[in-house]
Amino acid sequence: MPKVVAQAGAIAFKIVEGAPSVLLVRARKNPEHWIFPKGHIDEGETAEIAAGRELEEEAAISAELVAPIGALEFQSGKELVHVEYFLFRFTADIERTEDREVRWCTYEETLELLSHPDAAALLRKAHPLIKNDNSK
Repeated sequence: MPKVVAQAGAIAFKIVEGAPSVLLVRARKNPEHWIFPKGHIDEGETAEIAAGRELEEEAAISAELVAPIGALEFQSGKELVHVEYFLFRFTADIERTEDREVRWCTYEETLELLSHPDAAALLRKAHPLIKNDNSK
């Protein structure tokens, strides 16, 4: 039985001129891939807190939690990685600690750029919450 690694990820958005923009980062392992920020859950952290921390570390933004979106699993070497994803609303840019390429995209661009179809499915699931966001 493979070792299961728990991770948390964030789908972050902001409203720009009335339209939602979604945040993507380049994957560290394969820079050809665009992904949502994600990473390991540190001891003592909840998945929600870890997802927010990953946004700060990988994308240099702070954001507020909106809702849980769902989970994805994939094989990475001999490990099974289980990632809980959460929707976050952008609140501010912060000091960059990682040299990761970050990109804000329209909903349609995000669906095109995402490297994994299951991540696109999560974005489709989050889309009604983003469209109906009342912080506009």
